Amino acid sequence: MNIFAAVILAAVLVEFTLSLVANILNLKALKMEPPALLADIYTVETYRKSQEYTRENTRFGFISGSFSLVLLLAFWFSGGFDWLDGIVRSCGFTDIINGILYMAILGLAYSLITLPFSIYATFVIEERYGFNKTTPRTFILDRLKGAGLAALLGAPLLAGILALFQYAGPYAWLLCWGAVTLYSLIIEFVAPNWIMPLFNKFTPMQPGELRDAILSYAGSVNFPVQNIFVMDGSRRSSKSNAFFTGFGRNKRIALFDTLIAQHSTGELVAVLAHEIGHYKKKHILQGVVISILHAGLVFFLLSFFLNSPGLYQAFYMQQPSVYSGLIFFGLLYTPLEMIIDILLNMLSRKNEYEADRFAALTVEDSADMVRALKKLAGHNLSNLTPHPFYAFLNYTHPPLLQRVKAIRRSAVEPSAA
Repeated sequence: MNIFAAVILAAVLVEFTLSLVANILNLKALKMEPPALLADIYTVETYRKSQEYTRENTRFGFISGSFSLVLLLAFWFSGGFDWLDGIVRSCGFTDIINGILYMAILGLAYSLITLPFSIYATFVIEERYGFNKTTPRTFILDRLKGAGLAALLGAPLLAGILALFQYAGPYAWLLCWGAVTLYSLIIEFVAPNWIMPLFNKFTPMQPGELRDAILSYAGSVNFPVQNIFVMDGSRRSSKSNAFFTGFGRNKRIALFDTLIAQHSTGELVAVLAHEIGHYKKKHILQGVVISILHAGLVFFLLSFFLNSPGLYQAFYMQQPSVYSGLIFFGLLYTPLEMIIDILLNMLSRKNEYEADRFAALTVEDSADMVRALKKLAGHNLSNLTPHPFYAFLNYTHPPLLQRVKAIRRSAVEPSAA
């Protein structure tokens, strides 16, 4: 085992161990009674149900995560990467076609092997707790559509990256960075109108009290918007959400139909105010910039390791290739990726506080925001007492108790949003 193998093995084991410890602590942090400030969210019976939901998902996550880890290690140390490479190369295609086939076979094989876990999570766990609305037909179509999009959109991008690293010389990483950045921005523009409707139906919100209230609020904060859509989230789950997506004329606000069914007009306006707050505070632009810089870092580091013989020797490869190097570098990048993910989660939680504060200071009644968050937590059976270490590692949003306290503080502050 060389240094590359040792680092990668240590990284995946440390990542698994940290997750295990965080989950154990999270289960131990479950309380018999909810925090006093959140006591009105659940009945006694529903609160116990939410805790059991947390326990069951945690246990299932440990089983599926352990299986994925064992699968990776077994395939790795049995020489599976080189075995598959020999099969692909025997087809006689070019290196670029070989790369697409290699990636596609690995991705498809992993999806099929782990499919039972997806089925169990959807049709057993989510069904047991009253969330699942997905039919077998929708489940199958979603995966076929996802595979189709990967082939249609992902394969050309992968081919371009492989070609650039094979033929463009020392500046290949820079060209790849530019190409991926341009590609990502194009996807951001076309996704609302062309990609997202493949999976969900987006219906323009009909004139009425809710639409009028949303437009009135948007005008009050100088947020011009024409596209307000209702998304058929109930097609797959009874859980609810809202989101803002797109840029320029393509930007749109979407509310799950389940969200509309469960909340008052004031609460829905508060939820949308939070999403608009992300836009007004430039969190969306910030996310795009960070994503671009992150891609640049990945390609820059990749350019150093792609030609390292030791990286391929760590996986028992007889012949180095750009496409296998991409996979192995992804595993080598794990320690840095863990650190970056933690930092991004910290930034995300900060941004959520800012968006909450914006909403609290710009809606008519900040209590609507608190009520909306409590209802969302209740309908989604959220854990009200997550362990701080678990939240630190995994949460992109602050725990509900901290959000409610922050909103209440904001409501009495004299400063403007």
